[in-house]
Amino acid sequence: MLQQLRLIIPIMIGTAIYAFGLHYFVIPNQLMEGGVTGIAVLLNYAAGLPLSISTLVLNIPLFFLGWKALGRGQMLYTLIGVISLSCFLALMEQLIDREWVIPFHGTNDYMLVALYAGVSLGTGLGIVFRFGGTTGGVDIIARIVSRSKGMSMGQIILSFDAVIIGISLFYITIEKVLYTLVTVFIASKLIDFIQDGAYAAKAFSIISEHGEAISDQISLELERGVTLIPAKGAFSGQQKEVVYCVVQRQEIRRLKTIVRNIDPKAFIVINEVHDVLGEGFKEE
Repeated sequence: MLQQLRLIIPIMIGTAIYAFGLHYFVIPNQLMEGGVTGIAVLLNYAAGLPLSISTLVLNIPLFFLGWKALGRGQMLYTLIGVISLSCFLALMEQLIDREWVIPFHGTNDYMLVALYAGVSLGTGLGIVFRFGGTTGGVDIIARIVSRSKGMSMGQIILSFDAVIIGISLFYITIEKVLYTLVTVFIASKLIDFIQDGAYAAKAFSIISEHGEAISDQISLELERGVTLIPAKGAFSGQQKEVVYCVVQRQEIRRLKTIVRNIDPKAFIVINEVHDVLGEGFKEE
């Protein structure tokens, strides 16, 4: 139960941030959003339907479709995401109606609106996705189609979003559509950033004839775990070792110095690492 709460609470926090972004930045400035939420936004512009109701109604048939196709396990946290999103959207609507929250209206500079809309939407969705939830909608369709047709989820979601944003031209100006693209771009980058982990490290692959000496010095000076992988030069035929090690950003220069002091001819490959689990980094 405690483990489930550690997932459910962040999902609810993420949907709260997402709902805030929609009502505080997107709706009052007539921007758009993709997916099923984008359809709900269009219905709000066209017929004045509340987002809280239309989002829930649109997701109900998709939820049952996903329950049958994907199974109970994958849909449990989606159900939590959908219900909590609708509840927080309804809460925002009440707060705005009572003027306890005054939405942000852009005047001449909508770029500020687009940027902050992207930050709030991306942060909210990033937290939801990172803890295994979704807000329903096109995510369910994408998973089903991806399994049956072999298409990537990214392609399916992008195609669906393009159709929704294209339809929005009947209700909002092309200028607002262009600002929406800025919002979508910022949101997608934040989603990736939060999902991959705010913490970033570097992975070193060091090819050297002095692998053991390098690994011993890394263990001594940096107190980092090191893996030695036997290797053979394809051209020279010489036996070498690949020293593999992951370090924090502030340790990069020290690691380079250690390697160069022991073997100036060592071949070093450095890769970006977006998330690290294990001793010396973080545990989940």
